Amino acid sequence: MENLSFEESLEKLEEIVNKLESGDVPLDDAIDEFKNAMELVKICENKLSSAEESIAKIVQDNGELMEFKPTE
Repeated sequence: MENLSFEESLEKLEEIVNKLESGDVPLDDAIDEFKNAMELVKICENKLSSAEESIAKIVQDNGELMEFKPTE
């Protein structure tokens, strides 16, 4: 799953949410789907964090690189 792009991960996450919202999923399957969804959320968070780091290093108007300072 980790090889998925952000967009692919988000799409799969939406599919799982729709499936779970339908209410037609047996409990054991719902638990497995929930675990998969949590993995996808972690992948999306990691990719967003990486993108934030990259953006923070983009050259500023004055030509200097910005230092990355993570936000909470």
